[in-house]
Amino acid sequence: MSTAILTGAPVAGSSLQDDLRSLGFDVRTAIDPAGVATELAAVPPRERVALVDPRFVGHGHALRLALTDPRFPAAAVPGALTAQPEARAALARAVTAAAAAPGAAGQAERTPAPAAAAATAAGQVATVGSAEETDTGEAAEARTPSLVDDIAAALDAEDVPPHRPELGVLVATVPADEERRRAALARTASVDEEQVRLRSAVKARDGFFTTFCISPYSRYIARWCARRGLTPNQVTTASLLTALIAAGCAATGTRPGFVAAGVLLIASFVLDCTDGQLARYSLQYSTLGAWLDATFDRAKEYAYYAGLALGAANAPGGDDVWALALGAMVLQSCRHVVDFSFNEANHDATGNSSPTAALSDRLNSVGWTVWVRRMIVLPIGERWAMIAVLTALTTPRITFSVLLIGCALAACYTTAGRVLRSLTRKARRTDRAARALADLADSGPLAELVAKATARSSRGYLAPVAAALGAALLVAGAAALPYGSWLAVAGAALYAVLAGCAVAAPLKGPLDWLVPPLFRAAEYGTVLILAARSQMNGALPAAFGLVAAVAYHHYDTVYRIRGGTGAPPHGLVRAIGGHEGRILVVTAIAALLHGRSQGGPNQGFTIALTALAVVIALTVLIESIRFWVSSGAPAVHDETGEPA
Repeated sequence: MSTAILTGAPVAGSSLQDDLRSLGFDVRTAIDPAGVATELAAVPPRERVALVDPRFVGHGHALRLALTDPRFPAAAVPGALTAQPEARAALARAVTAAAAAPGAAGQAERTPAPAAAAATAAGQVATVGSAEETDTGEAAEARTPSLVDDIAAALDAEDVPPHRPELGVLVATVPADEERRRAALARTASVDEEQVRLRSAVKARDGFFTTFCISPYSRYIARWCARRGLTPNQVTTASLLTALIAAGCAATGTRPGFVAAGVLLIASFVLDCTDGQLARYSLQYSTLGAWLDATFDRAKEYAYYAGLALGAANAPGGDDVWALALGAMVLQSCRHVVDFSFNEANHDATGNSSPTAALSDRLNSVGWTVWVRRMIVLPIGERWAMIAVLTALTTPRITFSVLLIGCALAACYTTAGRVLRSLTRKARRTDRAARALADLADSGPLAELVAKATARSSRGYLAPVAAALGAALLVAGAAALPYGSWLAVAGAALYAVLAGCAVAAPLKGPLDWLVPPLFRAAEYGTVLILAARSQMNGALPAAFGLVAAVAYHHYDTVYRIRGGTGAPPHGLVRAIGGHEGRILVVTAIAALLHGRSQGGPNQGFTIALTALAVVIALTVLIESIRFWVSSGAPAVHDETGEPA
């Protein structure tokens, strides 16, 4: 139970106390600043606490946004403030200072300047009246001096600036007199709060298919779930189960199975949208939920690929499309790494502008181009819709072929644009960005040894050139040399050396964000080529499992960095070999077991790939689950709307 402290006697006829209780707060009352300090000290330090001016007038959802969002240590709207345990010490100091200030008992006569200045400095969009009144000065004039707002301003000085949510047309104000109170109540009644809440449940930026074909009704499913006490994690799990059933239907290899798979895949995507909308509608963000939402998306898509491949084999006549399925997973994973690396390299860079970015901004000002550009990159909504329709109407081979062509074109478009931006901007990358790229590189002991022996200095484009050269030599060797050749093993060793050279210096160059995706393409692509060329039964499905296990580790690294908790433990990265160590092991296994199979059929390579996949999967899953369930990582949620 959280605690809300009213900073004065309740106003007759006000529903404020009932509103706070409906949000899960135990309501207490203090008669003066000293009483607030006393009540605050009585609240257990591990509980959330809120301070609310008893004269507050506004929408319940404005209070919900300010007082219940778990993502921020402190948050405030005019007349209401909350602090989570990590901000309680700063709040206590601010309250004590307010209680000791001259004239603290007569808060109604104090000037509101400090609070107003703090709100302005923090860029608060505090729409305390109707949309027409925003920034006109009328709304600001209607606010009366408030102890709560002064304490919120004091938190800025404590280096714990409260998050100030954008309220839009929602009302949150402390009226100065009865006339203004009646006017605020009238403005509150004139706004359809539920419609505002439903609109805000949908991401501001999403793909065309999601925006126009899913969100118009999925938001109402989210509200239905909220009213029945369902949590976003339960909806996320339902989405995963639906996708797995879809994969099972596809695996039957029958036309009714393919049709059912397509329908269920769309249903899974509807639930996938619903879980995020439910989280925003009810502000039920959590660490576990963020992890489940992110990882289940990949698990659903790649499990469906496997189901399609099984269905092709089980269909009349049979068709082996495992290479296409693995190729689709490799391409999609590499696309995601490009997105992650580019964003991590540039999100906190200074001087981060370029003519290419300016052109993109100008194109965004033309409405239709925004949707065309979002569709070109084939985001998750468009991608899943295409897969579902093709599954129902065509064959798995056609489905994968179209998917590979579409994803390849999207990858070329996005990567080329980002390369142009990087070459034309004069950004200065931070140490944090360099650390994130190094973590995404996933270097193991071999690359680290080479890096330590290499001079550490800024070397322009040497890092991406070394990574590209190593990747090209590795993939070309696997494809062109005789299968099982020890020259391919030598090529893998040379790749490890070049990989170490690529990460020897901090990755702050304009194109250094290309290093992680080049490593991913080299590792995943080589496993695919070797499995396809082995011509052993089950080698490609085993390779699919191995790449899926390694890809999970790489996605997990991304989500930890996004959550501000850093990469997985270095010991884990070393234990699974790093990208260069794993590929050296795979090429060596191919060479060793190929020599033994010359006398007849041998499934050694398939067995070895399967064993390696199981070991890596168990290692990374155990540590990942332990971390996300028990680490206390911050509650985060994807609000960017970037295509997935």
